Amino acid sequence: MRDLIRPEWPAKVGALVSTAQMGDMATAPARAKLRALLPGEPRWLHQVHGAQVVCADDVSTPPQADASYTQTRGTVCVVKIADCMPVLVADERATVVGAAHAGWRGLAAGVLEATIDAMRVPPAELYAWLGPAIGSRVYEVGEDVRAAIGEPRSAFRPTRPGHWLLDLYAVARARLQAHGVQRIYGGGYCTYSERERFFSYRRDRGQSRMAAAVWLP
Repeated sequence: MRDLIRPEWPAKVGALVSTAQMGDMATAPARAKLRALLPGEPRWLHQVHGAQVVCADDVSTPPQADASYTQTRGTVCVVKIADCMPVLVADERATVVGAAHAGWRGLAAGVLEATIDAMRVPPAELYAWLGPAIGSRVYEVGEDVRAAIGEPRSAFRPTRPGHWLLDLYAVARARLQAHGVQRIYGGGYCTYSERERFFSYRRDRGQSRMAAAVWLP
């Protein structure tokens, strides 16, 4: 289906990412289409580009957080995206899943590490999947972003003075690996360049969003 991406990873869990064809997740019709594909109501977050992680089971009204996890079957962790990277995480025994909203601010703040810690299983037992984000050929950032993220320096390619092209996928992989997660999948998308497929905040300056969801079946 053109309106969905199904992650290709070994995790024995439910997971999907909507595309622009499904519609804007800020609207009721698009959310209804998404809900029809899920085992329960998605536990939406009020995302603030930070590192706060919540248990999705406790979510009724959207809390200020950028990641959630659950050990309950049928509870749907979800994040909204439009250039920032969704990172879905699951353990090999399918006992816990998590979803993180990881733009440069979240990566710098440690949202991936916080999500892994909250899931409370050995990181070596986890799979991670990197979903659609703005790509390294177009994502130019300034010195403030480079200073905030730090390593790996190889994720930054200089352009004009004081500016670099940033590879969010490379930063996510490095941070996951440093925290003990070695089995990492996905990446290679570009929300900015793939105009017909994805919403992009940087390209369109709009509020349209897609959704990335994961759950225990």
